[in-house]
Amino acid sequence: MTNWIEMFLEAQAAERGAALNSLLAYRRDLDAYERHLRGRGAGIADASRADIEGYLVACEAEGLAASTRARRLSAIRGLYRFAHDEGWRADDPAIRITGPGKRKALPKTMSVEQVDALLGQAAMHEADPLRRARDVCLFQLLYATGMRVSELVALPVSAARGDPRMLLVRGKGNKERLVPLSPPARDALAAWLTIRDADQDARAAAGKPTSLHLFPSRGKAGHVTRIWFHSRVKALAAAAGLDPSGISPHVLRHAFATHLLSGGADLRAIQAMLGHADIATTEIYTHVLESRLQDLVLNHHPLARGDDPA
Repeated sequence: MTNWIEMFLEAQAAERGAALNSLLAYRRDLDAYERHLRGRGAGIADASRADIEGYLVACEAEGLAASTRARRLSAIRGLYRFAHDEGWRADDPAIRITGPGKRKALPKTMSVEQVDALLGQAAMHEADPLRRARDVCLFQLLYATGMRVSELVALPVSAARGDPRMLLVRGKGNKERLVPLSPPARDALAAWLTIRDADQDARAAAGKPTSLHLFPSRGKAGHVTRIWFHSRVKALAAAAGLDPSGISPHVLRHAFATHLLSGGADLRAIQAMLGHADIATTEIYTHVLESRLQDLVLNHHPLARGDDPA
């Protein structure tokens, strides 16, 4: 058994140029697997698929993280693939074994109070009326629609004409979708359009170039950039007394989805507004539902409240 491991490691070093740390990790994982088999009267050379699956179950029972179990399975797969290629085994017992799924990390989000603080800061941070109206409109639109920052900054001004209740957004894959506007977002949009149009008219009268974008800029793109808006969000978060390291345009997008779902919105509707092609992408927000259901049980179930069911 030890020879199989040694020869596999030598091949990894010689043929694939595996680093020393990788080889040491392989050895630790394969030694652990070998010890498990030996404790059950089996060996690497004659282990079956059931033996490997039993080892993975034992690793889970041991409390090992999914990432550790996945790494150990990867080492076992590599060993048996090598053994099969070398003709030591006629089969590969690990080839059809799937590892533990990678758990999706919960998205960072913001509380309603934090969003209110950020929106309030946008309304007072700039002394210049044009910049202040622009900031308010950017932040209100982002929180009201959950747009991707790339979609927001590139909006054409034509999409905002006529006091719209909905905005037509062009997203990934050039796909279009409609997103509804909240009353505060519509008010911010109307105020910004008045100031923006006056500024663009003045530029045109002075013979300066104008922009067809809702949020013009003198840069090459003709509109404010993602990088600029990212830094803008950080600056206003810090000014509002919030930790800027945990706040970004994408976090505001997550806040939009989280707050909608916690308020009872349908997951399919949120999927459509976010522009997710697959509902599985939107399902990461179901942790909000789980929390809400838990609160419902704890606050309203008779036994949870300690009520006498009789």
